[in-house]
Amino acid sequence: MKISIIVITFLSILFGQTGFEIAKMVDEKPSPIDMSNMTKMVLTNSKGKSRTNIMVSKSTGGNEKQIIWFMEPKDDKGVAFLKIEHDDKDDEMRMWLPAFKKVRRISSKKKGDSFMGSDMSYEDLSNRELNENEYNRLKDETVNGIECYVLEIIPKKELKSSYTKHISWIAKNGLYGVKEESFDKRGILLKKKEYTFQKLQEYFIIDRVFVENVQKQHSTEVTFLDVKVDSGIDDGLFHEKNLKRMPR
Repeated sequence: MKISIIVITFLSILFGQTGFEIAKMVDEKPSPIDMSNMTKMVLTNSKGKSRTNIMVSKSTGGNEKQIIWFMEPKDDKGVAFLKIEHDDKDDEMRMWLPAFKKVRRISSKKKGDSFMGSDMSYEDLSNRELNENEYNRLKDETVNGIECYVLEIIPKKELKSSYTKHISWIAKNGLYGVKEESFDKRGILLKKKEYTFQKLQEYFIIDRVFVENVQKQHSTEVTFLDVKVDSGIDDGLFHEKNLKRMPR
């Protein structure tokens, strides 16, 4: 065992950090205790027709708990989403649908489904657990003037992911995502994602996400406005009963 550790350490020094080591640094970087924002989501179809949603989002624990209320357009107003991630069991996801007066539970079998018609699935809304994936480091690249690590991220079979792999470009300075490509179960490119971040206090906070489904020629742009961090959000907020209570 000691010899193996020595060999791994030597190889890391000789060839640079491994994919897992880079992923671990990303996983361990500082993140806010809580965060709130106004979110604008624009969906654009293959014919160029767009639809805009306005939402209010609050989260804690690095987005492990999150609640989202839809404010606009009128026909979506009142719809709400709750996510609670767990280490030892499937994540809880629930959607309040006021038109039907019911809470819909999102099962793990449905995590590949679209979130409110967007190009993001329920799986895309969850954090990736470090030990649920395998990581291969690819050749470093520069994207839009940003020096990046490039990782191939392969979900383990037990995760039952809707993807076979992701190629992720991660800024060396800041350890935030710059762009990503995600591949479907056939190994064919499905989504291209672009990210921009802002520095807020000591954190790099996501500012914009652009997701293109290259197979459907459909895109989703999400921008985060009026972002507040470490404001003291009550953990009791993340409860099913609060899905029905619209923020003021």
